[in-house]
Amino acid sequence: MDISVVIPLLNEDESLQELHDWIAKVMQSNRYTYELIFIDDGSTDRSWNMIEKLSQENEAVKGIRFQKNFGKSQALDAGFELAQGDVVITMDADLQDNPDEIPELYDLIIKEDFDLISGWKKKRYDNLITKNIPSKLFNAAARRTSGLKLHDFNCGLKAYKNIVVKTVKVSGEMHRYIPVLAKNEGFTKIGEKIVQHQARKYGVTKFGMERFVNGFLDLITISFLSKFGKRPMHFFGLWGTFMFLFGTISAFYIGAVKLYKLYKGSSTILVTENPWFYIALTAMILGTLLFLSGFIGELIIKSKDTIKHYRIKEKLNF
Repeated sequence: MDISVVIPLLNEDESLQELHDWIAKVMQSNRYTYELIFIDDGSTDRSWNMIEKLSQENEAVKGIRFQKNFGKSQALDAGFELAQGDVVITMDADLQDNPDEIPELYDLIIKEDFDLISGWKKKRYDNLITKNIPSKLFNAAARRTSGLKLHDFNCGLKAYKNIVVKTVKVSGEMHRYIPVLAKNEGFTKIGEKIVQHQARKYGVTKFGMERFVNGFLDLITISFLSKFGKRPMHFFGLWGTFMFLFGTISAFYIGAVKLYKLYKGSSTILVTENPWFYIALTAMILGTLLFLSGFIGELIIKSKDTIKHYRIKEKLNF
């Protein structure tokens, strides 16, 4: 199979028929073999009914229905697990991504051997204050932190080699950072393509300003995980050892000064009245806790399982 198109959605029943017809037209005109995987992330409108209708009309349409709303990352992860195409393309269901971009994305993966191509909506039709400016700040921070020179990390329109989506595990709200996750797994041929952005035709956006706050928090998380995710003891153990040694040396120094003054017959205060005693004690406690955190982290990594953070209610055509 040439292409799998993975489309997560939440309450997008108005756009699904038009999106399906547009994608099918592109696939047929280019003679691609394909599957179209819709992931209904707990919609409360008629989205699932529309997916059932489309699957009856077109055997290439497949559907996954979550028990409730688990989030875009979990929807993508479910789609990635079942995708069979040599090239996997993701796009949003709101018609803001243009299916006419699919042939060029496919060629970049197959003919130019890219691992991943990320879309760049260079010209956007979103609100300048609430979306465009925060998005630019967010992407600048992501570029600086990750080392990837991409302009639009959060663009829903991306293309991947199949092996990439089978390797990368997307959870939490990490869908924004799939290129970074791919890089951390050793897929280094990551490119970018300017894609057309279209104004939303139906419905309303499902993301508010909180996505930028969450995005920056996730950026800190993934930056840490990219460096120490597989060796937490190297971070926690290092700082824990440093703080414990600092506290221990300070405590010995306080004790030595106390004994020296007693030996000389000089006046001295109780050790417990010395503020440095509490600083030293706190440093030793924190150092021990940090070291134990690193040790426990290593144990978790060695014994972690593959629990899924979503529940599928129904499947179509799988």
